[in-house]
Amino acid sequence: MILHRKNRLCLAGLSLSFVLLVLSPLCAHSAQKLDGGIVQRAIQANGRTYPYEVFVPPGWNAQKKWPVILFLHGVGHRLNAGESKIVVSVAERYISYQHQKEAVIVFPRCFSDEYWTQPQAAAVALQALEAAKREFQGDAQRTYLAGLSMGGFGTWYIASQNPGKFAALIVVCGGIVTPVTVPIPAVSTAKDPYKDTAEKLRGVPVWIFHGDKDEVIPVSESRLMAGALRALGAKVRYTEYAGVGHNAWDKAFAEPDFFPWLFAQTLKSEKRSSR
Repeated sequence: MILHRKNRLCLAGLSLSFVLLVLSPLCAHSAQKLDGGIVQRAIQANGRTYPYEVFVPPGWNAQKKWPVILFLHGVGHRLNAGESKIVVSVAERYISYQHQKEAVIVFPRCFSDEYWTQPQAAAVALQALEAAKREFQGDAQRTYLAGLSMGGFGTWYIASQNPGKFAALIVVCGGIVTPVTVPIPAVSTAKDPYKDTAEKLRGVPVWIFHGDKDEVIPVSESRLMAGALRALGAKVRYTEYAGVGHNAWDKAFAEPDFFPWLFAQTLKSEKRSSR
């Protein structure tokens, strides 16, 4: 589904037909086990009600800690001003790519006048993450941040502003400085924004994905960021898809090593490797 250029960010996936069991709201602290599915929650911030979704893996129970992924959507899934209920589910659109049963996935939403690279939107995402971790027994040592398109910019931004919080990052068709046609605030305004961001994230494993024919976010954004990280000796994987446009996420989420690599990263292992 393609609209004009400004709205092309991350609209792909809206045509997917995928049905998940949608659970009635349940409190994890009062339920010892869930069969898995999507629950809807909301938080109050900035004078607004921000709904968010949580994918609960099959067989979830409160007897152990669970890996948690904070997933940041693109421009096309922002909420209209005044929306307090989710009409189009991000969790349903993207969980179908992720055939995994190990992690709780948190899907915060921002409004159409906000971007993940702004402090207030970033704070909302983190608030939703912390609420979900408390409710669904999230593991602080295995907390991950992933985003695509605008969410990829948000991943760089939020991680760079919160050192030591995330065990690993996934960035799909994102970047640091947007072209003039894309009104997303830059991740960094430093003289060398790529080096500045890389220095803040040099200790965090990251896997970057981009299509070399992306006409929305230039592939040079990911190339420059991967180069800046490598120059500092950071743990970075970079996958570039030949002939692929803005939708690099279909291929990225289908990578056989995607989840095994992600779940192998922990904050404890990073601390050991740095000694």
